[in-house]
Amino acid sequence: MIPTPLQEATVAHALYRFVSAEAIALLLNIKPEKILKIRCWAHVILVVGKGFSRFVSYADLPPVVGVKPPTPQDYLRWRKRWQKNNYQAPEFWGAFYTQKLRQTRRFSQLHAWLRLIEAIKSLLPASAVRELQSIYTQQNGYLQPA
Repeated sequence: MIPTPLQEATVAHALYRFVSAEAIALLLNIKPEKILKIRCWAHVILVVGKGFSRFVSYADLPPVVGVKPPTPQDYLRWRKRWQKNNYQAPEFWGAFYTQKLRQTRRFSQLHAWLRLIEAIKSLLPASAVRELQSIYTQQNGYLQPA
């Protein structure tokens, strides 16, 4: 599912590039198939699904591979959002990256995910970083180019 900005939003949010149905589904603890619509407004994301609708903050979603990497301003937005959480990413970020590393089937893509995780590791709990590095090592053994 591709998120669509509403016509009312004249400027896309800076973190818009990180919006994905997979991340939103993991955040809301639902299956991605239950999401019917993702509407990106100027300051929040409206998620409409079968029997529910929720507002989600852009700052709750983790960065992804394939778009412009996080900027210092992105880090500021995330840290401002996480003031009450010791300035660390929500726990589901670790689960999201675990899922992404395990789904990856190409060495180059696996390495791209590792580069992203290394770039944002200051945002993640140390235990999550260790787990992700372990999963990378395991996957790297399977996907190592000949």
